[in-house]
Amino acid sequence: MMNDFLTEDTKAIILLCGVFGKNRSEKPLSLTEYSSLVRWLIAVKMRPGNLLQKENISEASMGSGIDKQRLESLLGRGVQLGFAVEEWQRNGIWIISRSDADYPVRYKKHLKDKAPPLLFGVGNRSLLKGGGLGIVGSRNVDQAGESFTRQVAELCAYNRIPVISGGARGVDQISMTAALEAGGVTIGLLAENLLKKSVERSARHAIADGRLLLLSPYHPNARFTVGTAMGRNKLIYAMSDYGLVVSAEHKKGGTWAGAEEELKRKNARSVFVRVGNDVPQGNSKLLDLGAIAWPDSIGPNNFRQQLHELAVNAPGNRPKKDTSLLDFQAARETVPAEELPPVTEVVEEKSTITKPESVVEPEVKTPECPASIYQAVLPVILNKLNSPATAEELAETIDVNKTQLNVWLKKAVDENKLIKLSKPVRYVGRMKAEG
Repeated sequence: MMNDFLTEDTKAIILLCGVFGKNRSEKPLSLTEYSSLVRWLIAVKMRPGNLLQKENISEASMGSGIDKQRLESLLGRGVQLGFAVEEWQRNGIWIISRSDADYPVRYKKHLKDKAPPLLFGVGNRSLLKGGGLGIVGSRNVDQAGESFTRQVAELCAYNRIPVISGGARGVDQISMTAALEAGGVTIGLLAENLLKKSVERSARHAIADGRLLLLSPYHPNARFTVGTAMGRNKLIYAMSDYGLVVSAEHKKGGTWAGAEEELKRKNARSVFVRVGNDVPQGNSKLLDLGAIAWPDSIGPNNFRQQLHELAVNAPGNRPKKDTSLLDFQAARETVPAEELPPVTEVVEEKSTITKPESVVEPEVKTPECPASIYQAVLPVILNKLNSPATAEELAETIDVNKTQLNVWLKKAVDENKLIKLSKPVRYVGRMKAEG
């Protein structure tokens, strides 16, 4: 009865971790429990979908330490899940899991095994790639903070930079509404009631225009709790290129806790904070933790470049590690094998390219590159193209931005180093093709 638009892996993950139906006899797996199960799956080279076969449950129980009867009960909720999925689908809600190809790479890379197993969403799925400015702040914001929030959101819209926020009353809602009204794009990470938010008039129009994505790791009808709000905060930063705190109380509330958590994180996002005479005390205290003061004035042009330079040149700000074009062969983060899509076959039966999870998107996209960098990376491109591959596959394999890679591929074709195949468009080294 479960709908076919869910992968087998996603069905299994919803059954194990999801909340639905009226039967509460077995508590869904926590993130910690699911991560334990994932480690066992990796060790035995299995995927979540394999647990839909009853003969694998006993072994999974012994390997993960999770009670067998509990696993059987959770995985036996197929009928209830079928009804729930149909209801979600009728309301335009889709579900993805960490095993799906379009699950946000930023979450896996930034949060690793703390990335939510499931995401419920409404709106433009292409926005799942993320990137933009995460704007957060108190629910009760003063007039100066509200005006500041609107100005920054409008600046993002003007520069086609997505605004990412939590959708809650106050700074969150002001930033998202201002960006949408200015013609911009927003991503809302919700801690409560995705279904209710998605049917609001303003949201429906923006969703129809492809300018709004609403996401939540919680059930579409979930109610607000402090726990859900805290879990949501890290998702805002992980989806963003940079964070901006408009107002925060010192050591109180979710805004402070979320910013503090991010600033203490290894390889944290750069977190900006509004400064001035009338800002809350928490704002200045965040500067002591490594936040960056938002400048008094910032021009409307080249906004993204200005943010990048402010982050890089901030006094005392430790530089963020950014995988460069010349060190992509260095040690890379491992990816749970069972949470990757199956290997993509390319032309020859035995030739495959495995798509890794980690795709580093540089903070500033550069349409052209110096010849020296091209010359340095060309041998690597040729080495990887032993068999035909698409630009997307190659970009993920060598961990570079597709826009930049296309510049190099065109140059290599023009220089007769590569052959461009069609239907579908793929590339292969000339020597390999002629051999």
